[in-house]
Amino acid sequence: MNHSISSVADPAQVRPVSLSDQPQAQPSALQAIFEQQTAAFLEQPMPSLEERLRALDDLEQLVRSHIPQIQAALDKDFGHRCEEETLMAEIVGSLKACTYAKRHLKRWMKRRRCAVDINFKPARAWVMPQPLGVVGVMSPWNYPFGLVIKPLIAALAAGNRVMIKPSEMAPAVGRLLQLMLAKAFKPSHVCVVEGDQQLARQFTELAFNHLLFTGSTSVGKQVMAAAAANLTPLTLELGGKSPVIIDEHFDMRRAVKSIVTGKLLNAGQTCTAPDYVMVPKARQAEFVEAFSAQVRHMYPDPLHSPDYTSIINSRHFERLQGYCDDAIGRGAQQHQVYPQQLSCAQSRRLLPTLLIDPPEDARIMQDEIFGPLLIVVPYEHLTAAVGYINQRPRPLALYVFTDDRSVEDYVLRSTVAGGVTINDTLLHYTQESLPFGGVGNSGFGAYHGERGFQAFSHFKPVFRQSRINFLDAVRAPYTSSSRWFLKKMIGMA
Repeated sequence: MNHSISSVADPAQVRPVSLSDQPQAQPSALQAIFEQQTAAFLEQPMPSLEERLRALDDLEQLVRSHIPQIQAALDKDFGHRCEEETLMAEIVGSLKACTYAKRHLKRWMKRRRCAVDINFKPARAWVMPQPLGVVGVMSPWNYPFGLVIKPLIAALAAGNRVMIKPSEMAPAVGRLLQLMLAKAFKPSHVCVVEGDQQLARQFTELAFNHLLFTGSTSVGKQVMAAAAANLTPLTLELGGKSPVIIDEHFDMRRAVKSIVTGKLLNAGQTCTAPDYVMVPKARQAEFVEAFSAQVRHMYPDPLHSPDYTSIINSRHFERLQGYCDDAIGRGAQQHQVYPQQLSCAQSRRLLPTLLIDPPEDARIMQDEIFGPLLIVVPYEHLTAAVGYINQRPRPLALYVFTDDRSVEDYVLRSTVAGGVTINDTLLHYTQESLPFGGVGNSGFGAYHGERGFQAFSHFKPVFRQSRINFLDAVRAPYTSSSRWFLKKMIGMA
């Protein structure tokens, strides 16, 4: 591992060698890297605490020394990415995760002593955490830096070798990651491979000891099918339609501040962003007015504001516009926060828009939105709101705004979601002490903090027999003493 880390050049100006430059060599090149990492793991299957901490220190130093380059790469990929959002959502979280892992790693690595049944004492038993081997990380385009670094932290803390496939939709970030990580890690330890969807499919077909994929539910199913051939264990961090429930007595302005922040961070291109808001029917107009006022306060001129992020590409911009047109055509009421302005296709700035009570057959009611459009669903009673959520696939996140603990308890007990934030949005994701993951269609498995260490570790059970072995009493040939001893074990003697 190299310990002299310097800042890489502008990713827009430096073109590293990529596997996608040699399409005919892609499968063999991927396999060669995988075999190289496997051989390195077998040579050193249990890195020490000091070695793991050194790897995390190097990774942390890389991130800290390349913040301007990270911001520039994200801005290039998005057309415009708010610098503060990059700091908040990609860099701060990565550095906090690294600090947390280093602080707790010694405890995580300790073997856990386990109780031994009285009939087997004085034997000893314990569970020993050990690295899995070579793990794969497939990252999405919406947070293409942070959603590489955070799984990488967990995998390195657990002592693994790591192959990373960044999203082809964020090529500047992919190139920067490749250059950065190569300065601190040998390819036999951490390797970034760039390429298109064909390479991504080939990546999923490698016999990883664990594969973490972050992306859409539809692609997650394809990843799972490919991984099944090798019985590769998976962590699938998918998406879904994350609901918000506003209690009938909750302060609307307080709720709206958090909802707007969670919805418009990264222009809504967040897997845990609120997808639809369930509002008491009698307070629907109040919500619409408060939402519009809060958006205008935070983004007075979103078409030109440096604080408002662009949609990642034209295809997704057109997809989101299509959702609006389809919902309106099917009878949904549209509320434009900026009625005198039009979204800009050239800069891919899509204006925040409310779609009120769209019909169930509207496309926006079926798909995860991933943009600055928000559905409003009025409800009469809390039980109806909970029933509405439970009729749909289980979401990655759920948000409830209430000061009534009985309402909070009812919603928590009556719904199933990957994670929950109460009286705010997104923040359960930011807590390293909490596992992050989905359930049902929103994925399975979890990581962050200790749960990430566990996801990339095998907890090997070990039993050590003592010199005194009472099983000698029940070995063949069986006698009356053997039968008495066996009956004694089940309380029949």
